Amino acid sequence: MVSRSYSNLLELASGESPSFGRMSRRIPRIMTVAGIISDLDDDPSESVCSDPSSSSVQRDRLIIVANQLPIRAQRKSENNNGWIFSWDENSLLLQLKDGLGDDEIEVIYVGCLKEEIHPCEQDEVSQILLETFKCVPTFLPPDLFTRYYHGFCKQQLWPLFHYMLPLSPDLGGRFNRSLWQAYVSVNKIFADRIMEVINPEDDFVWIHDYHLMVLPTFLRKRFNRVKLGFFLHSPFPSSEIYRTLPIREELLRALLNSDLIGFHTFDYARHFLSCCSRMLGLSYESKRGYIGLEYYGRTVSIKILPVGIHMGQLQSVLSLPETEEKVAELIKQFCDQDRIMLLGVDDMDIFKGISLKLLAMEQLLVQHPEWQGKVVLVQIANPARGRGKDVKEVQTETFSTVKRINETFGKPGYDPVVLIDEPLKFYERIAYYVVAECCLVTAVRDGMNLIPYEYIISRQGNEKLDKVLGLESSIPKKSMLVVSEFIGCSPSLSGAIRVNPWNIDAVADAMDSALEMLEPEKQLRHEKHYRYVSTHDVGYWARSFLQDLERTCRDHVRRRCWGIGFGLSFRVVALDPNFRKLSMEHIVSAYKRTTTRAILLDYDGTLMPQASIDKGPTPKSIEMLKTLCRDENNMVLIVSARSRKKLEDWFSPCENLGIAAEHGYFLRPKGDVEWETCVPVADCSWKQIAEPVMKLYTETTDGSTIEDKETALAWCYEDADPDFGSCQAKELLDHLESVLANEPVTVKSGQSLVEVKPQGVSKGIVAKRLLSTMQERGMLPDFVLCIGDDRSDEDMFEAITSSMAGSSIAPRAEVFACTVGRKPSKAKYYLDDTGEIVRLMQGLASVSEQPVPL
Repeated sequence: MVSRSYSNLLELASGESPSFGRMSRRIPRIMTVAGIISDLDDDPSESVCSDPSSSSVQRDRLIIVANQLPIRAQRKSENNNGWIFSWDENSLLLQLKDGLGDDEIEVIYVGCLKEEIHPCEQDEVSQILLETFKCVPTFLPPDLFTRYYHGFCKQQLWPLFHYMLPLSPDLGGRFNRSLWQAYVSVNKIFADRIMEVINPEDDFVWIHDYHLMVLPTFLRKRFNRVKLGFFLHSPFPSSEIYRTLPIREELLRALLNSDLIGFHTFDYARHFLSCCSRMLGLSYESKRGYIGLEYYGRTVSIKILPVGIHMGQLQSVLSLPETEEKVAELIKQFCDQDRIMLLGVDDMDIFKGISLKLLAMEQLLVQHPEWQGKVVLVQIANPARGRGKDVKEVQTETFSTVKRINETFGKPGYDPVVLIDEPLKFYERIAYYVVAECCLVTAVRDGMNLIPYEYIISRQGNEKLDKVLGLESSIPKKSMLVVSEFIGCSPSLSGAIRVNPWNIDAVADAMDSALEMLEPEKQLRHEKHYRYVSTHDVGYWARSFLQDLERTCRDHVRRRCWGIGFGLSFRVVALDPNFRKLSMEHIVSAYKRTTTRAILLDYDGTLMPQASIDKGPTPKSIEMLKTLCRDENNMVLIVSARSRKKLEDWFSPCENLGIAAEHGYFLRPKGDVEWETCVPVADCSWKQIAEPVMKLYTETTDGSTIEDKETALAWCYEDADPDFGSCQAKELLDHLESVLANEPVTVKSGQSLVEVKPQGVSKGIVAKRLLSTMQERGMLPDFVLCIGDDRSDEDMFEAITSSMAGSSIAPRAEVFACTVGRKPSKAKYYLDDTGEIVRLMQGLASVSEQPVPL
């Protein structure tokens, strides 16, 4: 059962525990069962659940969490008392709800209001928003909000995620720990608000964007099985950029406390996965089209799907009389004057590339004077969402560039650039889309950018607008796009002219190409774009995300879950109910009760850490093994992939220790007997084919080496770049399988290696051989311990487990198949690391040293 106490990670993460007075007030849980309201102050064990006998049909419930609620707030005019609230129709969060449909799912919003609400009004506002809009407002003190939003979010995260490093104080904000603490504090407050309305067993939670990246940790800490999705609407930078962030691991681990993490493009997802690999050592797998990361037994899924637009809203705006009037006005202003309109719509910030677009326009007029007097660039500059010196610099540069271009190329009645720097109503912007011959989006970095999508739908228009434009409805529509290759929507717009916005000449050439393109080509490109944008709208995006979230969370109920770690390092371990940690007390007790024991131990990654520089056994390990081997009741065997010469040298002091080398091809039950082979003697002529191939990959992969054994060859890349090494390993695996297809060998990938070995050789054969040998000697083992860490050891676990049903093990034998680390395995038990394994073996050795009672 979930712990009743709230988690206070904030105290651990930042050393702060601020009190915000009225913000701690509980909001009653929204009614989920007819006639009953549950409050979070109730004991969770008594919380309301859906009861088929007492409830009506219950819809799924989704809690959408974002920095801002999709609500507009306005002071009442009379006496300035009270507030008037309405939906913000332009909010993606509201459009997302419309796309899902009210009949299918109930939506609750948690977020801040744009307007500051006085503390004495917060209770009343909370009640109104909850009852009328199903919104739960998060109230933040102004100074905390400033440090959180304008400080950490906009001065540190936002520039870094857009590839801007603070190389000097003028280039973005240097890391400031007090701003980071404010960010954590606000995420904690959001978590508290969610806890007041969530039904953790049933509700889905969907968190949006970089403002709330540590929120998943707070929620997972409180509810281990919470169904949690996160979507990042900004770019995720490459690992070279991201790892400059001092709190890089805290953010990664927080995101990994989600069940599903969404990105607009594969590039963003690839950068995130690369960061997880390089900084946390996590690898990902693609299964049946789904990308997943194994994180402490939980599968964290990765979703790649760009957001879409709200088709219904856009089409309704296109049908407004005001839109028709504005279109007619723009036709008179431009088309009737034989002007061709190019359109840019951007926020006034440093990453939208407005100045680069203006320079390209200037270059177009210089290189193609025939367009002077004919082409007009209308640049709509929306107010910047942030504030600071960089915004003012962009404004100054934009105004001065526009002035220079108009003074150079302008004529009476003609300005080449029309700058609109005041807020436009949505229908006015749509009207500009309808009339524009080409839309230019030259952002140097942007998470998604829906301007091209809106432009395409607007150019499709409707019958009324066709009449205003003087078009016949039977004529195919056309549109033209010039888009930056650095924006999230670019991959989905294959018919657009993609440009590097930093290359002014290339952008100018693209503008000229768009103007010169033949009508049929424009129509084909428009048709292709319209088909994609109209079918991949915001509803499609939202439904697809929730379907994947539901799929990812299906096995929550059948997993054993518990939390480990402190502060923002907290994570949940989720394991199969039958997979548990090997208890020292349990195995020592079994060891003492038994008299015929078989102990099989892997070496690398089991008795010796994989990352160790000196791979040889420590003196303590040698003493431990000698003690275990002196016990006449024990048969101890080291089963390793290493060569027999190396193992002989290392373990020569342990006379009674059995050794299986090269995955069990060679076997020596004791130090004083000859080596034997577990399979027929192999023909190693295949090495003449495999070794040149491995040498080729070694030369091209810095940090890789070849290990030549008697019967096997291994290509090791543990010291190479992890991404490049993994990539090369996959290529090498395919290459070797191809050239060795007719040879009696198998090619396997392992922990940072690719190995070729004779067919039929496996550690499982060694385990069976040992047990059968003991059986032949009349020594049926009543205690079997088998420990290993990688894929090759799974054969041992399988052999041991299958032997339990046979005659080679005593009927009531104590059998312990144990893997290293929490991961999917055929073993029934696990230990966390080599340190725990060594402590366990030392514990068993100390039992063997004790005198047998008379």
